Amino acid sequence: MLGKAVAKHIRMTPRKVRYVINPLRKRTVAEAFAVLGTTNRRAAKPVTKVLKAALASAKGRDPMVTEQDLVITKICADPGATWKRFRAAAFGRAVPILKRTSHITLELDRK
Repeated sequence: MLGKAVAKHIRMTPRKVRYVINPLRKRTVAEAFAVLGTTNRRAAKPVTKVLKAALASAKGRDPMVTEQDLVITKICADPGATWKRFRAAAFGRAVPILKRTSHITLELDRK
């Protein structure tokens, strides 16, 4: 592992984040930036931010490494803490609302 980055408590469900990260597996960093640039989903922004952080971490370890040399070896969206809220319902009841969060983990390594 050359570079690693983690974003915690992203206010998005892990399922929605996985739609964005699944096409990025085993791709180079340059290809991943191209895919994320054309993705029309809200989760693309935090995933891009995590990818940039992992790239900076890899360049901190080895300044000679380029985007074409690095491959995404691990990327996952795990569930984070769930915010519990309640909403008024009919007949004086309350129904729960679960506002889910995600933890995005990304690791880079050489080809």
